[in-house]
Amino acid sequence: MASYSALTTLAGEPAALVLAEAIEALEPAPTGVGTFEVEDGSGLWEVAAYFTEAPDEVALALLAAVHGARPFAVSELPEVDWVAKVRRELAPVEAGRFFVYGSHDADKVPEGRVALMIEASMAFGTGHHATTLGCLRALERLAAAGVEPARVADIGCGTAVLAMAAASIWPSTVLASDIDAVAVEVAEANLAANGLSGRVLCLEAAGFAHPKIAEAAPFDLVFANILMGPLIALAPAMAAHVAPGGRAILSGLLITQAADILAAYEAVGFTLESREDIGEWSALVLTRRA
Repeated sequence: MASYSALTTLAGEPAALVLAEAIEALEPAPTGVGTFEVEDGSGLWEVAAYFTEAPDEVALALLAAVHGARPFAVSELPEVDWVAKVRRELAPVEAGRFFVYGSHDADKVPEGRVALMIEASMAFGTGHHATTLGCLRALERLAAAGVEPARVADIGCGTAVLAMAAASIWPSTVLASDIDAVAVEVAEANLAANGLSGRVLCLEAAGFAHPKIAEAAPFDLVFANILMGPLIALAPAMAAHVAPGGRAILSGLLITQAADILAAYEAVGFTLESREDIGEWSALVLTRRA
């Protein structure tokens, strides 16, 4: 069965959300509509719609004009078994002691490693993206230096691979939160698959906004592998929830965005401890000043 995509960009999240809602009312109706921030500091947002029938390109052109968006680029998509494709292309990832793999690579797990299984169908946050890899490497460096945090939080956890990595090597109290209820379900499924149920408390929450997070604070280590805008907005709450001398590992940011994010966190009491750039992405380890 043929499928189609329609993509455009426009300025600002509010306008993108309004356009996305308008697209949902089209006939033929889209099977899915999403909005995504363009991670280049431009302030632009991408609106993407997917159809199982050829979309009404005249209606899309009118919507773009009315909402101040660029003309939609409409494409027919090839038929792809995405899970099979991911399984073929995503090789296991190694970051120090950590070995992140899919079940199709279970026979490749080396002895003596901390093995974390994330299924291909849950590929976001598996460790293959440079931001997750950067966080895992930062975690490895802290562990190798003898750091043993008693309380850990993974904010915007996705698959919870970072929370699972921490729970696998430390007897810490570990919380993992995500604003997306589906991500929380995925996180809990991954914990069960890795024999870590009960070691990480998964919560649906925006940032630190959950009573159980408040009860567990202050944290000795917090992961936040999200995007530039949410990272900057989170800075005051991060300062309020990280213990003096505690650390925050931040990623989801481009190298070009690191200076602005660092400035926001220095303003609320953090100091840069280390930084690693992988490709065009950066991972920061920050320490909260006493």
